[in-house]
Amino acid sequence: MKAISINVRYQPDFVQWFLADDDDIRSSNRLEDTLTEFKVQGLEIDWACVAWDSDLRLNKEHTAWEYWELRSGTKWQKINKPIRQQYQLNAYRVLLTRARQGMIIVVPEGDRSIPPDDTRKPEWYDGVYNYLKEIGLSEI
Repeated sequence: MKAISINVRYQPDFVQWFLADDDDIRSSNRLEDTLTEFKVQGLEIDWACVAWDSDLRLNKEHTAWEYWELRSGTKWQKINKPIRQQYQLNAYRVLLTRARQGMIIVVPEGDRSIPPDDTRKPEWYDGVYNYLKEIGLSEI
């Protein structure tokens, strides 16, 4: 998610991230620093901002989820093993169930530039965005 300025490799000081006051930029409430599903598993946070990448996307018919992983920074590879698909789905489940007070889900637009970044095709994100709208999520 580097293309939209989300760096999940940076690891904040967890004590500050969870306990700092709202006016402290190190606080999770400021939405300045990110944590992965592994870092928040089993924890509740007040507010969450979940970024939805194209690793979990709807198929062309929009009837089933597909599971992907980015390989070598240039190509998406489909995940076919059921156990790995379950891990992928569980990662989103963890992220989507952490917030106590509210949540924002960010679905990027993808890359519409010329030449486009083929790892960020808009149709992959559009399918997820439209699905979330269809099930009743509000756009802000």
